[in-house]
Amino acid sequence: MTLEDLGYNIGFENYRIEQKLDSLEVGRVVSEHKERYFVKTTEKEYEAEIIGNLRFSAHNRSDFPAVGDWVAISEYDDNKALIHSVFPRETSIERQAVGKQGEKQIIATNIDYAFIVQAVDRDFNINRIERYLAICYTSNVVPIIILNKIDLIDDTEITALVSKVKERVKQVPVITISNETLNGIEKLKENIKKGKTYCLLGSSGVGKSTLLNNLSGKQLMKTNAISASTNKGRHITSHRELLVLENSGILIDNPGMREVGIADSTEGLEMTFEAIIELSRGCKFKDCTHTSEIDCAVLAAVDRGEIEESFYDNFLKMEREKEHFESTVVERRKKDKDLGKMIKHFKNTKKSNKY
Repeated sequence: MTLEDLGYNIGFENYRIEQKLDSLEVGRVVSEHKERYFVKTTEKEYEAEIIGNLRFSAHNRSDFPAVGDWVAISEYDDNKALIHSVFPRETSIERQAVGKQGEKQIIATNIDYAFIVQAVDRDFNINRIERYLAICYTSNVVPIIILNKIDLIDDTEITALVSKVKERVKQVPVITISNETLNGIEKLKENIKKGKTYCLLGSSGVGKSTLLNNLSGKQLMKTNAISASTNKGRHITSHRELLVLENSGILIDNPGMREVGIADSTEGLEMTFEAIIELSRGCKFKDCTHTSEIDCAVLAAVDRGEIEESFYDNFLKMEREKEHFESTVVERRKKDKDLGKMIKHFKNTKKSNKY
């Protein structure tokens, strides 16, 4: 295996040379467990931890290594290493951190493509697909939609679902598969390029881990049946993990996400809801919110049936989430600034009293 097989490229190598990291070994973070990292190199896999300087210089959680990161390491014991540097990320898929206002959570880094996996049973939800699309577009990651469990419905229903997705989502490939019959798996494999990194996104129970097993031809990830009473998946994948497929690309499996919060995703929303953004240019007011203003081109299109109401509602909901996130970030920064001033004032007062 070469570094290129793991996704390494000239950009990372240039950084390594510029930062004089030549004496250190290069590896990629393949999993994380409570700030203990597993780093894969061309020769072996290490259990690693970050050096103290890297820990104390971190401003927030995103400065720590994440699955998909390239890092410079040194071995200090058999199969153990220290992480000295995290290379700049080419891409980073993020969402709003669950239960933490104004904070982001990194899902995975240095991703080229995202497989947005949806099951065609009663869990199917186009609104959720659009959430993942907004995250992908914000991260400059190319999305590919995968509709799984097509063995549960007939061909007519499959065609109708694909048409429904393509009507709402423009210029994004849609591939239908069945993990049970393996229908469509070979076609999906044709989309996986060697040295490129793919991230599996989707809720619990849509078949991400089983799909990874089918693509690899091995039982790499644990899977479980869907709950018969709720028809919802059980959380089997408990952490993110990067796996290299033989003679193919790199896949990152993720725990199922019940919440896909929108952070600072202006560009992502504009690309996901391009039809609404285009229409908004015809609104009377430049700051139109498309909710109650007169001569709103978007509302007029919804009334005429040109824009699907659920598409419009999803846009408004995600736009509100983005604005709330951004306002929370501003509030947090103001509080941090005020706290900094207070600490500085306290130190100056203490120093003056001393003399």
